[in-house]
Amino acid sequence: MIEIVNYTKKHKLQWDKFVRTSKNGTFLFYRDYMDYHKDRFCDHSLLIFKKDKLIALLPANKRSDGTISSHDGLTYGGLLTGTEMNISLALDIFDVLLSYLRLTKAKNLLYKPIPHIYHLYPAEEDLYALFKAGATQVRNDVSSSIRLNQQLGFSKLRKRGVKKAKKNNVIVSSSDSWNEFWEILIQNLAEKYNVAPTHNLDEMIYLKNMFNDNIRLYTAVKAKSIVAGLVVYKCGRTSHVQYIASNELGRGMGAIDAIVNYLIYETVDDHEWFDFGTSTTENGWVLNQGLSHQKELFGARTISYQQFSIPL
Repeated sequence: MIEIVNYTKKHKLQWDKFVRTSKNGTFLFYRDYMDYHKDRFCDHSLLIFKKDKLIALLPANKRSDGTISSHDGLTYGGLLTGTEMNISLALDIFDVLLSYLRLTKAKNLLYKPIPHIYHLYPAEEDLYALFKAGATQVRNDVSSSIRLNQQLGFSKLRKRGVKKAKKNNVIVSSSDSWNEFWEILIQNLAEKYNVAPTHNLDEMIYLKNMFNDNIRLYTAVKAKSIVAGLVVYKCGRTSHVQYIASNELGRGMGAIDAIVNYLIYETVDDHEWFDFGTSTTENGWVLNQGLSHQKELFGARTISYQQFSIPL
C-alpha cells in the first residue's frame, strides 16, 4: 500500500508542487533551495506514495557513517505532509520508512521535526510516531519567538532603544545593500563567536535572487551608511531572522531595536510569528543566556527545535 521512492531530478516538479500545497512545508524545502549546496551532502530525499498518490516527502541526506539525517543542510526537516495526513497513516508511514531504511543498510535515522510555528495546519503526527518507534531526543535548541497577535510588548530598555534611533535620525527600510551589510555581519560573527556566516555572500545573493519574495534584507542607515541589519526569511506564517548584525555605531543608537520595531509594528503582512532563531550551541547543551535575554526583551518566548534519533 505504501511505497517509498528515492528522489531524482525527474521528481523536481512533483516535489516542489507537493511542498507548495503541504500543511507544514516552507520555501526551504523547494529543490532550488535544498540543492544550492548539494555538493556538500549526499542527498537521500524520499517521496512516499500510497496507491500511486504522493502523500509525504522526507528531505534527507546520508552521512558517511550510515546515518540518514533529515536534513543536515537545513535547520529542520522531517516529514512534509498534506491535509489528508492523519495519525494512523503517519504510523503506517513510519513502519514502512524504518523497514525501508533498514533494507538500505542505514545505521541510524536522525529526525528533525518542523517546529509548530512553521505549520499552516497542525502537523505533529510525526512526534507521536517517533514516540511509538522508541526514538530518543538527542538535541533541543532554544529559539525565541513572538506571537504577533498576542504580543507581550517591548521592554522599557528596547523602547528606549527605538526612541534613541529616532532621535538619531536612523532610517529603517528594506534594502539590497548586501555587500555592505555582509561586511558588518562577518565582523560581528568573528568577534563574538569566532565563526563565519553559514552562507557566503555569493550564496546569499543567489538565494535572494531565486526566492525574492521570501528572503529580505532590512537595514538601519545613519548618514547614508548601514549601521545594522536583519536578514529575514519569510516562511509561510512565520518570519524567521536568519542573520542579525550591528556595528559599534549602530549598537550605540538602538539600530537593531529600530529594525525589529519596524518589522513588528510598521510593516503590514499576514504573518503570525516572528522567530529570532536559536541561542544554543554544543548540540543544544549550552544556552547563550545573554543572547536569549536580549531577544526576550522584545517580548519573545521559547520555541524548541528538537532532534530525535532512531537506531536502525
